[in-house]
Amino acid sequence: MEQSLLVSCYIFVLAAFLGHHVIHRVPPLLHTPLMAGTNAIAGVSLVASLVPAGAAGGDWTMLTTILGTIAVFCASINAIGGFMITDRMLKMFKKKKAAPKAKGH
Repeated sequence: MEQSLLVSCYIFVLAAFLGHHVIHRVPPLLHTPLMAGTNAIAGVSLVASLVPAGAAGGDWTMLTTILGTIAVFCASINAIGGFMITDRMLKMFKKKKAAPKAKGH
């Protein structure tokens, strides 16, 4: 097994393990306020997925480019959806305008 592939797999397993434990320990009441943080993480994964999607030559194969393109697509959907949910949540906390009072009474 190539050394770089082994290191990449090791980083992936550690990130998955750490991510699972971080999210698992968050109380359900705090999940919605943490959406902004996960949106930022989705943005980082989007930028990181651009590297294999746009790289060519050397050790990069067509499979790497295809998987990178799929990662860009999935990370984009995740980031856009997260911002839409956050926006909808913030709209719930805005005060509604009071109805105008009728004059003459």
